[in-house]
Amino acid sequence: MKKAALHNLGCKVNAYETEAMQELLVRHGYQIVPFQEEADVYIINTCTVTNMADRKSRQMLHRARKRNPKAVVVACGCYVQAKNGQPDDCVDVVIGNNRKKDLIEILEAFESGKRKQEETIDRNIQRKEILDINHTKEYEELCLEQTAEHTRAYVKVQDGCNQFCTYCIIPYVRGRVRSRTRDSVLREIRKLADNGYKEVVLTGIHLSSYGMDTEDSLLALLLAVHDIQGIRRIRLGSLEPRIITEEFVETLAGLPKICPHFHLSLQSGCDATLKRMNRRYTSKEYYEKCMLLRKYFTRPALTTDVIVGFPGETKEEFEQSKAFIDKVDFYETHVFKYSKREGTKAAAMKDQIPEEIKTCRSNEMLLLSKKKQAAYEETLIGTVQEVLMEEELLVDGERYQTGHTREYVKVGQKIGENRINELVNVEIESRLQIIH
Repeated sequence: MKKAALHNLGCKVNAYETEAMQELLVRHGYQIVPFQEEADVYIINTCTVTNMADRKSRQMLHRARKRNPKAVVVACGCYVQAKNGQPDDCVDVVIGNNRKKDLIEILEAFESGKRKQEETIDRNIQRKEILDINHTKEYEELCLEQTAEHTRAYVKVQDGCNQFCTYCIIPYVRGRVRSRTRDSVLREIRKLADNGYKEVVLTGIHLSSYGMDTEDSLLALLLAVHDIQGIRRIRLGSLEPRIITEEFVETLAGLPKICPHFHLSLQSGCDATLKRMNRRYTSKEYYEKCMLLRKYFTRPALTTDVIVGFPGETKEEFEQSKAFIDKVDFYETHVFKYSKREGTKAAAMKDQIPEEIKTCRSNEMLLLSKKKQAAYEETLIGTVQEVLMEEELLVDGERYQTGHTREYVKVGQKIGENRINELVNVEIESRLQIIH
């Protein structure tokens, strides 16, 4: 039996696709082993959203080759798509986006070609499967019945992006918006429910655009998912602020399975910076969306992303952004230093910010984020929260079972009996029960 090892880099969409490829391999007789072990095939699902992601992708490809020089090393995803199939000499097989579903056929074709070339003593072989991603309308059908997490399942429902924010490479490596059919999504979620999963997270490259190419909508999909028996919680991936309308939020608030945890992508709290980023909303509009969520949900957990050091960001613009984030009062802010991406408009902009200034601004934002996180968690002390128990941890010699609240705060409780994959009401008596 051939052994395969997989490693994922990047977003939840990538993670979903990696697990789907793993299921394909198992279905075709491969034994899955940890990436640290020797395998016959190594599959690295790469990322290219930042320079760091590029570097990690290269490192993992070389690590696989070093681990077993005779193995087949497969590079998949965004990094190889951006490099147009030219990632590195250590790679045997290159699979771009929208071709991961063909993994088994591609591996078989490579092995067949390799055998033929060995007969002619020609060892220089590399197989490349790269689509012109910007001219395809096909949604790549991948599906899961089991996931690495035993209680929560991520379900990819959408791919591609039409926004073309000036800093972002993703539309160029993921292509235009493509939505999965509603029937396909519901079929997968029903299977997951039958296999014991209590919570699903809908995810996509630009989730808010779901259905714009198929005369469907994210709201209609959510209403259908809500009707599936066995699913107790529905969580949403990152949302674009413009989808937050009165109708959308009011409808969600009437669905008891919807978790009050909303990640609204921001990127900057300064209007001038937002305009250079091509984000298509103002800070005032964004703030109104947050207030709308707080109008219909009690103490929802609002989280966001912010970029510091975008080209042309003055000290005044940074301070405006920081003040805005303070004003919104997010539960968590994910802070990113601007990373120049070749081929994007921002990469050619004047007034690129020095790395040391980016680092200082990042540190300031992170301190603010920690302060806001602590303040939100403090409001949970003395309350009873519904927690989906996920795993057991040993803390100071005592056994805790841990899981997440509906707001996605990780909480632990001393429980004698096994309550994994159960919804448990937990009284949060102290900060020690909140786990980071």
